[in-house]
Amino acid sequence: MKKTKALPVLLAAIVYLACFFLGASSGLIHPACYAYAGTVLPLLFAFAYLPAAANRRGFGAAAILNGLALLIALVMGEADVPLIVGLVVLTAAAEIIRKVCGYDTRKGVRYSFLPFAFSFYAYSAHWWTDTEGALAAAVEEMPAGYADKMAPVIGNIPLLVVMLVLTIPMAILGMFLAEKILKKHAQALQ
Repeated sequence: MKKTKALPVLLAAIVYLACFFLGASSGLIHPACYAYAGTVLPLLFAFAYLPAAANRRGFGAAAILNGLALLIALVMGEADVPLIVGLVVLTAAAEIIRKVCGYDTRKGVRYSFLPFAFSFYAYSAHWWTDTEGALAAAVEEMPAGYADKMAPVIGNIPLLVVMLVLTIPMAILGMFLAEKILKKHAQALQ
């Protein structure tokens, strides 16, 4: 196992947090953007996850990225039960898969990225686990009429299922693009 290169992992964490913030801010466009940003964000998350995993050749690539996101959410008062449980479960799944498949392998990074790719959905999960509270918060925090736009988005469970399923091919595409563009990191893995 090689030594962790701290600077590239730190930079990957900053990129990851920026992508997370982008997804969280997308609700300013329309509630559907926030609700389903988790489907397209893996295209960007892969560009943080691959360097973090290539430079952290042991436990911790997913834990560092999601741990920092959770820490920021806790400090900002944005952490709720679905976020905490979701990030812990997704991070644990990613770390276990990476250990089983090999910390130094592309296979380990690719497979472990699949559960990790759903991380933003842990952030937006409160819409479906506490719909009443989410709508009440929208009335308080967002412009007039925003909660009225939110309600049909939250109520469209079939679309949510489709978007969750589509997250998998988006994660695969994201990792494929990251490996093609970040060749140095991809080549560092077996």
